[in-house]
Amino acid sequence: MFCSYPNPNQDKCPGNYTHPLKVQTVIIIAKVVLWVLHVFFEQYVQHHHNRVRRGGYFSIYRSTRHLKRLPLLIHATGNTALLLILSVQHSFPDHSKVYLYLILGVLSLEMISSLTCLVIYTVKISNFNRAKPRPDIIEEEKMYAYPTHITSEVGFRENSSLEEIVEKQGDVIEYLQRHNALLSKRLLALTSQQIKT
Repeated sequence: MFCSYPNPNQDKCPGNYTHPLKVQTVIIIAKVVLWVLHVFFEQYVQHHHNRVRRGGYFSIYRSTRHLKRLPLLIHATGNTALLLILSVQHSFPDHSKVYLYLILGVLSLEMISSLTCLVIYTVKISNFNRAKPRPDIIEEEKMYAYPTHITSEVGFRENSSLEEIVEKQGDVIEYLQRHNALLSKRLLALTSQQIKT
């Protein structure tokens, strides 16, 4: 903004901060770098989400699975809007100050939306980590041991959609299969130890 504000028709930055490159080139390069960082961050978070899901924490996985991808989607949408603005500016270069305000508006909206998603995601994960709950299947077994008015998520409830019930049952079955395999390995190890002694 400071580079283009004094005279939008000239692409010169005071003090030559972007000397060999134009301001728009610097913005595009910065957006590409930011997009690559978002992709790596999303893959890192996806890896941890898969570990959490394998550990049996299905409720936190379900509540944050769309939220963790949203910043990358917002960034990709911002890139598309920026490309559209730059292509229109290239075809109709008369109103360069309007294009500058549009670019700044897209960048600001993108930043605010991404930060909002990341703050909500961080708060949910921090609350989950602070609570240190046990896996969902163990919590559900505890509900069966001490019955209350709360019904189980595994069975049918009128307010639940069929897809949600099937997804929850699939998650529980997958967790129990992994848990069974782990217990079988431990049992085999203990049996082989006992035979050796």
